[in-house]
Amino acid sequence: MPTESGSCSAARQAKQKRKSHSLSIRRTNSSEQERTGLPRDMLEGQDSKLPSSVRSTLLELFGQIEREFENLYIENLELRREIETLNERLAAEGQAIDGAELSKGQLKTKASHSTSQLSQKLKTTYKASTSKIVSSFKTTTSRAVCQLVKEYIGHRDGIWDVSVARTQPVVLGTASADHTALLWSIETGRSLAKYAGHVGSVNSIKFHPSEQLALTASGDQTAHVWRYAVQLPAPQPAADSSQQLCGEDEVECSDKDEPDADADPSSDCPTIRAPLTSLKSHQGVVIAADWLVGGKQAVTASWDRTANLYDVETSELVHSLTGHDQELTHCCTHPTQRLVVTSSRDTTFRLWDFRDPSIHSVNVFQGHTDTVTSAVFTVGDNVVSGSDDRTVKVWDLKNMRSPIATIRTDSAINRINVCVGQKIIALPHDNRQVRLFDMSGVRLARLPRSSRQGHRRMVCGSAWSEDHPVCNLFTCGFDRQAIGWNINIPALLQEK
Repeated sequence: MPTESGSCSAARQAKQKRKSHSLSIRRTNSSEQERTGLPRDMLEGQDSKLPSSVRSTLLELFGQIEREFENLYIENLELRREIETLNERLAAEGQAIDGAELSKGQLKTKASHSTSQLSQKLKTTYKASTSKIVSSFKTTTSRAVCQLVKEYIGHRDGIWDVSVARTQPVVLGTASADHTALLWSIETGRSLAKYAGHVGSVNSIKFHPSEQLALTASGDQTAHVWRYAVQLPAPQPAADSSQQLCGEDEVECSDKDEPDADADPSSDCPTIRAPLTSLKSHQGVVIAADWLVGGKQAVTASWDRTANLYDVETSELVHSLTGHDQELTHCCTHPTQRLVVTSSRDTTFRLWDFRDPSIHSVNVFQGHTDTVTSAVFTVGDNVVSGSDDRTVKVWDLKNMRSPIATIRTDSAINRINVCVGQKIIALPHDNRQVRLFDMSGVRLARLPRSSRQGHRRMVCGSAWSEDHPVCNLFTCGFDRQAIGWNINIPALLQEK
């Protein structure tokens, strides 16, 4: 074992001497020591290998601790009496508060505080408690706005990402750790096509804005552009939604209740094995990819700490976007402008501007204290970022010095998605929950999760399909399934 140097030993001895001296100056006089006579006599009558001087010091220190607790106890009794007096005064105004409702952190340990200060603290506590009560009632009024419509089961490993096609036919796409991406019929839940061109985990999927093309990012350090051609089957009757209401008191379920993937529904669907274009420049996992407006260029984000901008037709690398200090976690493009936002484990996200072809600028934004798991654009001038620090922040692009809204949650947040038309944010969590908020940070609903429905493991991603008549929100997770939800948005906003 390494030995301690002389300087370290001397410093430790000096520290112990200072500590011993600081304790010795607090020793009490002989009259106070008499109060500890009973425990001293009891201990002195017992066998002990400690020197008498050490035992005497310990007894004196224990006596000091006892007296400190006595003083605190007396002060708390005085405070409680003062609280009762103030309650009597507040009761006359109709604002009586039970002193037991105050948290320990709100009890002052000094009895010298003025009556007005304590009264103000009581009023603040009263407002906070009533606010929590009102909030709990709000969550129960939205029980009928969220219902599970369809489950999409066929992957053999966790699903990282979910996306909805922007062109007809409207299909659902999922990206999985089983090295495949699947296309689904939204109405029937049948798999329509499988992409098996990657040799690593498929980490994201995005559809071309105007053609039947998909862009997938993979752990094999590439991103692929591939073409699909599918025909939608006849729709089936929708599932009974009488038992699929959104509530706060859903029954918990265990991880063992997962979809059985032994029977592979995707085995009968066509398999695409070769891409039209392979984008290769990264030296690490490609964690996400997205199309720039117009669909002629694509951006990728990688664990090699860079984001790359490619010309899709030629596979040429146009720009390598460097600057992040750690691995990237996500990238997103603006729906109408040549803007890109990238997020990273370095607790920042960056805004890249390609509107001027001759130059591209970058702005760095620091508002989180842990990994920024995703940052996405909304229509207009807002960016929404989510983080492992359990917060979501809404930013105004015109003034990014501080967020215009902050949402605090009880679990780390994964890939968020915003309903552009209604400006509703879907937050998938590590703790298997999916919550809906508006852009001002007000919680609207929580998707149901019980032993019969909902995700059974971490929820990784979400995607809105605002115009689809059957499902308008999709979620995916480690339980190897994607779920389609119907969100009654008018009713949801009316409850707000």
